[in-house]
Amino acid sequence: MATELRAWQRMLSGRRLDLLDPSPLDIEIEDIAHGLARVARWNGQTKGDHAFSVAQHCVLVENITVHVGGKLAKQERLKALLHDAPEYVVGDMISPFKAALGLDYKAFENRLLEVIHIRFGLAPKTSPELEVTIKSADRMSAYLEATQLAGFSVPEAEKFFGRPRGLDGKGSEKFFHLKPLATQDAAIQFLKTFKMLE
Repeated sequence: MATELRAWQRMLSGRRLDLLDPSPLDIEIEDIAHGLARVARWNGQTKGDHAFSVAQHCVLVENITVHVGGKLAKQERLKALLHDAPEYVVGDMISPFKAALGLDYKAFENRLLEVIHIRFGLAPKTSPELEVTIKSADRMSAYLEATQLAGFSVPEAEKFFGRPRGLDGKGSEKFFHLKPLATQDAAIQFLKTFKMLE
């Protein structure tokens, strides 16, 4: 007798999120914060006593988005904060591995992200303009993480992520001193940022 395959993930909140057909009703911000704070960027290959979590990365990208995007509405900033939210259930798969899989992994992530947006009262899709701004901030974050935490040389990071413009240290020091936080602190930081933007 064949066993039925399970396509849902049980969350600590008690919610069961169906990964193939996710519902906004099964998404809680505390589950997202909890999960993202435990997912390591760079597969954990970073300096420090703690991993640099996706939760910290999301907060950093939101900060950079504001820095490079000018005056943005809170909903736009919230989309920046939530840009990697699907990783609370699917993990942070590094880009080279996604490419090696050859699957449309991005479509799966995007479907889940749209449901997350709906759950928090946002338009499911992100405007192309905001998407470009968030993607730019994401690459800047990757550059800063790569050079400060992941052991990349500046020329190597420039080759893969580009040199960040506007984050040259003049008036933007807070973006330059990345320090991985303990899991609970990363979750709290993420939740505080969310509540400020909600």
